[in-house]
Amino acid sequence: MPPPDLGKSPMVKKKIDYKSSGVDISAADRAKQKIKALAKSTFSPQVLKGIGSFGGFFSFKRNEYKDPVLVSSVDSVGTKLKVAFMMGKHNTVGEDIVNHCVNDILVHGAKPLFFLDYIGTGKLYPEVIEQIVSGLSEALRKVGCSLVGGETAELPEFYKKGEYDLAGFVVGVVEREKIIDGAKITPGDQIIGLKSSGLHTNGYALARKVIFQIGRFKVDDYVQELKATVGKELLKTHKCYAPLIFKLLERFPIKGMAHITGGGIEGNLNRILPKNCDAKIFVDSWKPPPVFNFIQNIGNIENQEMYKVFNMGIGMILVVSKNEVTKILSHLSNIKPQGTKFVESAFHIGEISPGKGKVKLLNLK
Repeated sequence: MPPPDLGKSPMVKKKIDYKSSGVDISAADRAKQKIKALAKSTFSPQVLKGIGSFGGFFSFKRNEYKDPVLVSSVDSVGTKLKVAFMMGKHNTVGEDIVNHCVNDILVHGAKPLFFLDYIGTGKLYPEVIEQIVSGLSEALRKVGCSLVGGETAELPEFYKKGEYDLAGFVVGVVEREKIIDGAKITPGDQIIGLKSSGLHTNGYALARKVIFQIGRFKVDDYVQELKATVGKELLKTHKCYAPLIFKLLERFPIKGMAHITGGGIEGNLNRILPKNCDAKIFVDSWKPPPVFNFIQNIGNIENQEMYKVFNMGIGMILVVSKNEVTKILSHLSNIKPQGTKFVESAFHIGEISPGKGKVKLLNLK
C-alpha cells in the first residue's frame, strides 16, 4: 500500500495562525499600552514595577504600623455588565468594581493599598478596554489605591460577541488593634444606615428581567419616576464610602460595619453580629429611592423579596454605641460628598437587642 499523500491532505492546505483562531496578539499589545498609561496615574511611591511584569511589586512600609494586618477581597460586577453592553458605555463598570471591593475591606477599617483586575472577553477591543480601565483608574485615584497588575484574556467562543467579564482584587491594611469586626457589638447599640446611589452592583438578574422582559423597556427610554433614562439609572455607579468612613473613624468609634450587597440587609448585617445579639431594622425609617418602587411595581414583587435581593437604598450600615449615635448623625448631616450639592444621607434605622445573631426587618408590610 503506498503512503498517504500528505501534500494533498486538507489539514495542510491552508496555513493558519493564532489570529485566525480568534486571538489577536497585536490588539492585546495595543490594549496593554493603553492600560500602562492609565495604571501609572494611580501609582503611589510604594509601587516598584510598572504594568507588564509577571507580578506587581508593592513595597510595604511596615514602620508605619505596629502590627499590620493585610485584608483582601475579590468580586465581580456581575450582570450589571449586560446593561453596559446595551448602552455601549464601559467606564462606569470600572468604577463599580473598585468601589465594591474597597467597600468590602473598608468595613474592617482597612485602607486600600493596591488593586488588580481581570477582564475576559471573546474578542479584544482596545478602545473598550481603555474605557474600562479609565473608570478603574479614576476610582482608584480617589481612594489612593494603586493598580499594580491584572489580566486581559481573549477567549474566542467563550463569551458572546461584544461581551466581557470584569473582576477585581484589592489588598488593604489595618492596624491589628483597630480591626473592626463586630466583636464589640452589644445589646443597646444603635444602627445607622448610609444611603446607596441605587442598585449598586447587586440584583441585576431580577432587575433586568423585570424591566426589559416584563416591562419591555429599552435602555434609552426616559422614565419620569426615575427622572432619567432606564440605562442611566441602572448604570449609576456603586457608591464608595471610604473617604467618608475614614474621616468618621478619626473622630468616632465604630463597632461594626456591613456593606449591603447581594442578600440585602439581612444577608450582610448578620455577618458581623455576635451570637448573643439580634439586629432590629425599622424599614419605615428611610424612603427607598424610586428605582426600587419602579422595579417592584412592574414585577409585582413582594416586599420580603425586594429586601432579600436589593439594598433598598441602604448601601452601608454602621453599628455604634447609644451615646455616639446622635453625634455621628449630626456630623454626617453636615458632610457634602465631593462633587455633589447634597449632604450625606444617613438614617437611624435600628438597634441591637439580645438574641441569637439574627436580623429582623420590622414594619415590613
